[in-house]
Amino acid sequence: MLDDRSGGIARWRRVADALRQEIADGSLIDRIPPESRLAQRFGVNRHTVRRAIAALADEGLLRAEQGRGTFVNRPAERLAYPVGARTRFSENIARQQREPGGRLIKADQVTADARLASILECRVGAPLHRLETLHVADGVPLSVSTSWFLLERFPNIVQDYAESGSITRALEAAGLSDYRRRETRLTAERATPNDAQALSLSPDGLVMVARAVDIDLENRPIQALRTRFSADWIELVFRH
Repeated sequence: MLDDRSGGIARWRRVADALRQEIADGSLIDRIPPESRLAQRFGVNRHTVRRAIAALADEGLLRAEQGRGTFVNRPAERLAYPVGARTRFSENIARQQREPGGRLIKADQVTADARLASILECRVGAPLHRLETLHVADGVPLSVSTSWFLLERFPNIVQDYAESGSITRALEAAGLSDYRRRETRLTAERATPNDAQALSLSPDGLVMVARAVDIDLENRPIQALRTRFSADWIELVFRH
């Protein structure tokens, strides 16, 4: 039965969350129990259960078969995404015989606050390019990134990325032939509504958030970025 102390979260969503977790940990496989049994188990009505099942079907986790019931779809194999000194999205995806792609969602100009000024080693208030980008493999959305670049050093980064769909190629167009990752910090967070929509996640789905800094070969910061990975499709691999 659901714990009523979880106020503010719709009951159907809490049912969906519980079933999603059971699918993820392998305790729920093949055909799921009938709606009446689930309603009794969670202490809700059948309409609530039906809505939860519909949400999981929209996510691709469940499928209805006429006259047979509702079944768990076999989870898709996650892509291994190595994180190291030379992290490159296109290379990571292509190595796994998938077609990588990138798309510019939006771009604007902002000024560096104290945090970004410290990361990019610039003055507070320095003009920056901010890019919001979507990254896919075989057309499946894997991650959304926000990147910040010094406008003075990379004046055409937005146009170059829009044309190539690759940060690496956009930096090459700016005369930077190689760069490295200084650090990556990883957390897990609830997806924002915009990220959930872009990554085809449930409204309260989780994403792995990687905050990183890239540097040139002279150890000067070139990019601050915050990438949100779909935990449904990606597993991050740290090699030591």
